[in-house]
Amino acid sequence: MRYLSQPDPHIFDVEYEHFQIQVIEASQTHPILVDFWADWCGPCHALTPHLKRVIEEYEGRIRLAKLEVDEGENMRLAGHYKVRGFPTVILFQRGEDRGRFSGARSRYQIKEWLQEHLGADGP
Repeated sequence: MRYLSQPDPHIFDVEYEHFQIQVIEASQTHPILVDFWADWCGPCHALTPHLKRVIEEYEGRIRLAKLEVDEGENMRLAGHYKVRGFPTVILFQRGEDRGRFSGARSRYQIKEWLQEHLGADGP
């Protein structure tokens, strides 16, 4: 099951086999949030509309990659990045993990967190 009801060009699903290109390499040109989520996870579903609104407000300056951990080999990525709970959101910029948070947050909290982690490098 996919999370998003309406397509947004700045929000996309990513799988293990495309993570290097769609997230790591793409983060060289613009920051990418990766939402590690699971369909059975209530807080994951609660977080999604807030993430979507933040991405819309940034008007393409930040992208959101949704990675469902229960699909295919995606759990390997969760293990690689030491994700311990869901949802976990990791900010990638210039190919590196710049910060993360776990659990549901409000739109305001997400924007504040992004400003802290992007600082002068922000979009």
